[in-house]
Amino acid sequence: MNDLPVPKLKALPPLSLYIHIPWCLKKCPYCDFNSHEIRGQDNQTPEDEYVAALIRDLELALADVWGRRLSSVFFGGGTPSLFSARSIDTILTAVRTLLPLEHFAEVTLEANPGTFEAQKFADFRAAGINRLSIGIQSFNPQHLKALGRVHDDQEAHRAVEIAQKIFDNINLDLMYALPGQTLPEAQNDIETACAAGVTHISAYHLTLEPNTLFHRFPPVLPDDEQAAAMQEMIEQVTASQQYRNYETSAFARAGKESRHNMNYWQFGDYLGIGAGAHSKISFADKIVRQMRYKQPKEYLGKAQSGESLVHTHQEVTAEDRGFEFMMNALRLNGGFDTSLFQERTGLPLSAVRQQLDEAEQRGLLVHDHLRIKPTILGRRFLNDLLQIFLPEKNSAG
Repeated sequence: MNDLPVPKLKALPPLSLYIHIPWCLKKCPYCDFNSHEIRGQDNQTPEDEYVAALIRDLELALADVWGRRLSSVFFGGGTPSLFSARSIDTILTAVRTLLPLEHFAEVTLEANPGTFEAQKFADFRAAGINRLSIGIQSFNPQHLKALGRVHDDQEAHRAVEIAQKIFDNINLDLMYALPGQTLPEAQNDIETACAAGVTHISAYHLTLEPNTLFHRFPPVLPDDEQAAAMQEMIEQVTASQQYRNYETSAFARAGKESRHNMNYWQFGDYLGIGAGAHSKISFADKIVRQMRYKQPKEYLGKAQSGESLVHTHQEVTAEDRGFEFMMNALRLNGGFDTSLFQERTGLPLSAVRQQLDEAEQRGLLVHDHLRIKPTILGRRFLNDLLQIFLPEKNSAG
């Protein structure tokens, strides 16, 4: 893949919008996201100023995505449900004014059980939110405490009940391999989530990320063997309840896969607005990645003074496109159509033929002229599979 000519894209991929709201009630000890605990006597966020900054951010970004339709919108954080429904409505009104939304576009809001009020969530629905993602993490009170969550098990159950009266498309976020967690406890969590009958469940392996409290003061976690047993159990329980494991950590009822996340996995485009938000935007002759200023104060200051909100901007090289595509698409258990590789990267499949053959020889994926997909072994050892496509490895070889 060295010295590749600049690839041209024949068509632009779907475009999603990610909106980052960086505040939360309390910073969790495992969280490495750009989230900031609300501090001060009044426990208030600069909500109105931030909404104005988001709209300014979108206006400044229009030149890069002019005339393109949005297939999905995702409010992530932090805890976006801390903001009022009025603010979410103001943001979505600006989005619809500046960029056309596809008919039936998926519009997701992340919420934490500690912020649930029935009327507020009904107002979110009226503002245009049609999918809710609830950060449950566990239904076990001891584990919630160990994770530093602000809600307890009763609030977790109550949040699901309130959500189901208002939304018909709901994701529950769970974590497993938690401090001191046993296999039966992990099973109880996933069975409780399935019994709720929600349309989507995400189950993430807890990892100790740098720059987190857990990284500095590591708790005792289940070992690799125990964690693998939990993952296998989660796959079996969800399958028995008609959830399809379509991506490493995602389980959906028929037709309820997260369209926003699917666009990421299929190397689609996304515009990210808000403090620290990331973007990937394709043009006919280049693909660029951007990141907004990360600290909310700095981001707000730049917006108010009319400066650019883009902190970093770089082009994705031809050498990196193949790896970045594979890093996303190989998370999909069903794999991807071979034609998608050239469509999204502008590169012929022959650019990664050698790596595909090596991965197949090692039993990590299978491919023919129509489809490429990871094997069960490749899914279990995803990092090993992805490493084969690393540009540094290929140039060294």
